[in-house]
Amino acid sequence: MELNKDVSLKPYNTFGIDVNAYQFISIESEEELIEILRRFYASELFVLGGGSNMLLTQDINKTVLHINLKGIEIVEEDDHHVLLKANAGENWHDFVLYCLEKGYGGLENLSLIPGNVGTSPIQNIGAYGVELKDTMSYCETINRQTLNKKRFYTKDCRFGYRDSVFKTKFKNQYIITSVVFKLTKKDHILHIDYGSIQNELESKKISSPTIQDVSRAIIAIRQSKLPDPNQIGNSGSFFKNPIVAFSILENIQKSFPDVPFYKIDESSVKIPAGWLIEKTGLKGYRKGDAGVHSKQALVLVNHGNASGKEVHELSEHVKKEVEKKFKIKLETEVNIF
Repeated sequence: MELNKDVSLKPYNTFGIDVNAYQFISIESEEELIEILRRFYASELFVLGGGSNMLLTQDINKTVLHINLKGIEIVEEDDHHVLLKANAGENWHDFVLYCLEKGYGGLENLSLIPGNVGTSPIQNIGAYGVELKDTMSYCETINRQTLNKKRFYTKDCRFGYRDSVFKTKFKNQYIITSVVFKLTKKDHILHIDYGSIQNELESKKISSPTIQDVSRAIIAIRQSKLPDPNQIGNSGSFFKNPIVAFSILENIQKSFPDVPFYKIDESSVKIPAGWLIEKTGLKGYRKGDAGVHSKQALVLVNHGNASGKEVHELSEHVKKEVEKKFKIKLETEVNIF
């Protein structure tokens, strides 16, 4: 364990924003983590996982803990299910591929989501009709102040749309060290009715898809729409898809009869934020090196040397234009620091 000073965080955030950390430590074991937590007050620490769901707008004048805990193991299994534990520093997509290689089902719809396993419960990551809460059994944590270990079961996490207790009641109080998933070993339940999954499978002439087929279809769809963070800085979806009342949808339909939406309950629907942004004319918009992606307006990008402040200013401009046109206030999905 090495403590370094004045470290650039550009390699550690998927937006590729070049800000510095006052101090930086990569944590590779629970013992190291507990040792550091003993040495520093919680307020002096900034916890960093895969850096995929954040926008850094300034230098971090704290000690940055890069949670780099590795390892995957079976907790228990029977003929039908496996409880699989992944440590927080495992890359999310690599973990999904590992599960598919082993024939474990449940995470295939979450293929190619950027980030690490440890941050996945915080956001309750989701895509194509599946969310983390659907397969997570529990996550293991360490309290940043008391150093006590605590297990949070799914029911304890108060999962919502891109939300959890780790963003609200217990924000900055716990560090997730591992996540345990309950996955199927056979008789997999496939979720292929969302978005364009079915079309992608049909284009490949696949009528009886496997979990691997579903994953490949989703990877193809995502790659056709979303930029690779290794090629152009981004954090995936920057905004949440807004959930609005039917009356707002009906008002939009007067001008845009083809507006896409997904029914949530008897009184509310979800409208794709990307569609709303596109209809303001901002798809492909660019100011300096901060831009709205040309293929998916839900994604903001760093074309090279944009600062976090410039990306943040662009996000505020997008929110303003959407509210002006549709009377809908967009919420950011990424965490802004």
